[in-house]
Amino acid sequence: MEIAFLISSILLISYSLLAVFDGVFLHLYKYRLYQHEESRFEHLTHTIRAVLFTGILISLFINIENNNLFLFGCILIAADIITLLVDAYVEKDSRAFMGGLSRWEYIVHLLVNGFHFAAIAVFLVIKININADGISLTENFQQIENYQTFKIIALNLLPGAIIISLVHIMVYVPKFKYYFEKIQIKCC
Repeated sequence: MEIAFLISSILLISYSLLAVFDGVFLHLYKYRLYQHEESRFEHLTHTIRAVLFTGILISLFINIENNNLFLFGCILIAADIITLLVDAYVEKDSRAFMGGLSRWEYIVHLLVNGFHFAAIAVFLVIKININADGISLTENFQQIENYQTFKIIALNLLPGAIIISLVHIMVYVPKFKYYFEKIQIKCC
């Protein structure tokens, strides 16, 4: 179980770094998807996924020993998968203004989502026990090496997840959108 916590930690950090690059730099800053009428729905799916990730982070990774929150987190995972499917479906039309999704951004999307769901899958292996007596959920992780590190990583990712979720929401507010665009340096 120690190695599973380590792997999940690495995947969670990898996901978070790539998600900031993709979701903040590319989507909000470089391409400004929220500004283009044809990509506003895609931006909405990104906003929903940002909020869902914050919920998944809290309900699964941070409150790891709370089984009621775990079940809620599983519902959030299902909603995240559905939202991802909708996002992938609309992406071709959404990116028409820029000639479609570039090959390298497509690769970034594959990696981001791969790391995201791999971190969740490894975590589910840690949390769910299937044996001859049935299915049970592990509740006590205190004695397991790498557990505290995993929890600290998740706690440290939470402020960024909240801020990114709020920025995705706030660009729908005209006054915030105006100031958000004013502070952006023209580099790309």
